Amino acid sequence: MSTILSTLASSYPAETPPTISFISLDAESLPDISESYDVTAVPFLVLQRDGKVLESVSGSDAGKVRDAVEKHAGKGGNTAKLGLPPKLEATPRKVEGEDTDGKGMVNGSDGVPSSTKDLSGYAPSSTDAKTAPEMSSTEGQTEELNKRLEELVKAAPVMLFMKGTPSTPQCGFSRQLVGLLREQGVRYGFFNILADEEVRQGLKTWADWPTFPQLWCGGELVGGLDIVKEELESDPEFFKGYSVGMGKGGMAGADAQTEPKTASA
Repeated sequence: MSTILSTLASSYPAETPPTISFISLDAESLPDISESYDVTAVPFLVLQRDGKVLESVSGSDAGKVRDAVEKHAGKGGNTAKLGLPPKLEATPRKVEGEDTDGKGMVNGSDGVPSSTKDLSGYAPSSTDAKTAPEMSSTEGQTEELNKRLEELVKAAPVMLFMKGTPSTPQCGFSRQLVGLLREQGVRYGFFNILADEEVRQGLKTWADWPTFPQLWCGGELVGGLDIVKEELESDPEFFKGYSVGMGKGGMAGADAQTEPKTASA
């Protein structure tokens, strides 16, 4: 999103007073602002004039962001910057002893154009550098981490990976999701990803979900705060099977993780 906004900003000439200003804020470090604008997912764009919100865009769809900005601020003076890069062209490399017909086709010894080069002279020898890296211990470490993550997401029927703990959440989104789970009477295990950088970064890749908090039910990823809200809107009994007294909720196993301990709320 920062790249999109930087490109958009550069298309508007600097004026005094400015006709449009672009400001970037860290939503998670400013929870009060996030809540005042009802930010449930990042990136989140808010267009405002004279203290009044004109429009908001959730997500990093460049087309929607550009349309929203141009709708309220007009087109910038250098919108060409937002276009696609010029088409790249490649010129075939001429190999000594070979001739081409000017169209990139290699002529054989009989002068007949051929679409296939004779690569027999380019066979790698034992002195050439390896074409691919040898398997390293990193792969083994990745497998071990993935195994640990698979165990963590199943440590309790409902697992919340959050910034901080339920009693002291460290971001607005985590605090809102904790409150939502309490309203629904859900018993859940939680993991403070700020206390374990390996899990924090590994879960982003393993789950293909780049932000936190993340809510998992039955070992399956539900999503972040916005997805959970959508699930409840479409099905008010989404957490029925995980509520207190319904049999599925409960504390995570004591051996689910070593440091920090998985807790329940």
